[in-house]
Amino acid sequence: MNKITLCIKVYGNEKKTVDTISVTIANELKELAVKAMITVSEDRWTVVEIEGEDEEFASNLLIRQYGTPTSIPEEGNVYKGFIDAIEEDRIVVDIGTKVSIASENMQYLGIGSARQIAARFGMIRYLPVEIEIMNDPSKLQGKFSKYQADIWWQWKKAGHDRVTANNITRSELKAAIKRTGHARDIYGTERLGIMEHAIVCRETTDGPGIVAAIGRLVPSELGVIIGSI
Repeated sequence: MNKITLCIKVYGNEKKTVDTISVTIANELKELAVKAMITVSEDRWTVVEIEGEDEEFASNLLIRQYGTPTSIPEEGNVYKGFIDAIEEDRIVVDIGTKVSIASENMQYLGIGSARQIAARFGMIRYLPVEIEIMNDPSKLQGKFSKYQADIWWQWKKAGHDRVTANNITRSELKAAIKRTGHARDIYGTERLGIMEHAIVCRETTDGPGIVAAIGRLVPSELGVIIGSI
């Protein structure tokens, strides 16, 4: 049996989140001869026990996709993590330990404070992100990876708005959109993490309007990326 810890944070309703993780991972491993059991570590990361003929391959597959938390990051390395806090002068990312990304280390995302940059790109807590450690790990200073920055700029230049949401399943998000009568106003939803998604608006749809419509129906924090060509 292999036991691995994945960089998937468990928050909000634990049972619902664990059930969603279990279904997602079972689907990803359905072609392999393994069984997987999900538990939660004391620091709220996802622990997967994998047993079966393909357990080694399955473990490596999940680690490649989700990453593993690390307590000792190394300079120059890239890690997967989650946004833990958005403050005026920094964004804190949890990769297994907390890493600060200062405003001055986000200049490639435009001018402004960390909070203004976060608002510009629809950043919310628990959004899965990829970061690079910049200097002495004891200082835990980082920056968003080029891959991550490129994704946000693609969203920004897409010509249509996006709405980010956390702490919700994809089916719950779709149900809220349908209930408000806005299904015709969006292209669909993109999965960003297990409980994190982006609503892709049509060119004529106003992202802040979608937030206003569904905000009372979902347990989520919502962010908006205003698209511009």
